[in-house]
Amino acid sequence: MRRLLPAVAAVAAFTLTISACGGGGETASTAPAVSDPSQIKGEVTWWDTTRPDSEGPTFQALIKEFEAQHPQIKVNYVNVPSDQAQNQFQTAAQAGSGAPDVIRSEVAWTSQFAALGYLQPLDGSRAVDRPDDFLPGPLSSTKFNGKTYAVPQVTDTLALIYNKRLLKEAGHETPPATVAELKQTALDVKTKTGAAGLALNVDSYFLLPFIYGEGGDLLDVANKKIVVNSPANVKAIQAVADLISSGAAPKPATTESYANAMTALKEGKAAMIYNGPWALSEIHQGKEFQDKANLGIAPVPAGSVKAAAPTGGWNLAIYAGSKNIPAAYEFVRFMTTAQAQAKIAKEVSLLPTRTSAYADPAVQGNADVAVFKPIMDTAVPRPWIPEGGQLFQPLLEGYQALVGGESAPADMLKRVDEQYRGIMKDWS
Repeated sequence: MRRLLPAVAAVAAFTLTISACGGGGETASTAPAVSDPSQIKGEVTWWDTTRPDSEGPTFQALIKEFEAQHPQIKVNYVNVPSDQAQNQFQTAAQAGSGAPDVIRSEVAWTSQFAALGYLQPLDGSRAVDRPDDFLPGPLSSTKFNGKTYAVPQVTDTLALIYNKRLLKEAGHETPPATVAELKQTALDVKTKTGAAGLALNVDSYFLLPFIYGEGGDLLDVANKKIVVNSPANVKAIQAVADLISSGAAPKPATTESYANAMTALKEGKAAMIYNGPWALSEIHQGKEFQDKANLGIAPVPAGSVKAAAPTGGWNLAIYAGSKNIPAAYEFVRFMTTAQAQAKIAKEVSLLPTRTSAYADPAVQGNADVAVFKPIMDTAVPRPWIPEGGQLFQPLLEGYQALVGGESAPADMLKRVDEQYRGIMKDWS
């Protein structure tokens, strides 16, 4: 996804081998009271996964603010591509050397790293400040076996992002509210403007709004059941296939489709895409959106059951083997304050995880964030289980086979179901 979207990057095989991990995951996290946090000393290496061009400068500016407030803590900033960070961290933690003190962990990675013993438990530590201020969805992604292993930094979901000019030229003053309307609007754009109606991203995360829209899901976690091969999901995948076969969405490439869709939207060659708040700073750089008023954001179109998109986002987690735990606590605490989140929201439109941050004038002044907040209220939490990060690769491969004409929807989901059963061996 996005660059790939991190939750859908290929995941290394999950091996629950606590004894082999580099960090000793049951380290006590309760720290003694700190009378003067500015006197804490240390050197913190942080692996950041933001885009270095459009998002990175904001995070580096926050580091400077942190170091000014904590003159005895130095932060070593390392930008790691989001589609590489998961495997690189796991490799380093397994080896017991080379892991950062703090990692910006995609929400689906946190429980996996925690299960492997790679993360420092944070309950009772200074890293977790006012936990009741966090939105329930993002906060739930930081837990594993009843303990807290991360702090939510930013959250996200998917929306329909569109070119208002192209929709208006096609005769539509408002965005489509259902998948059926999405198809018709896209066909009208194609006929009346010559632009593509909808640019699809071949990535499993971007299939979830269609699946949720039909009342489907990948797993029934409460009952430990694999439900990916369901009639609801077949209907959802058939809807995606129909968008392509009808011409409402041009047949996408099976690789680089995210970059292709973004380019098409920015250049006015496509009217609509599904994407999240992380993409807005890049989209505004496109020639079609120099006038920000031309950018439309709406909830994902509803299927026959509802309109819903997945919960995504990023947490800050501390490596259990870090030699700078107190300094890492202070850094995580600072980077997840309402003030830090407000700065991030104002400058790069990433969504805060704190309720109080949405009351900040800087956040309220960002129209893009204001639009996404009610969309987040309907977002569906993904399964926060150690194997969660492995669910996307089989679905991605199935989506690629569907687009390539190698698999029909029912056959695609049957194959995904078989692969899931190899991952979730004790599930029915």
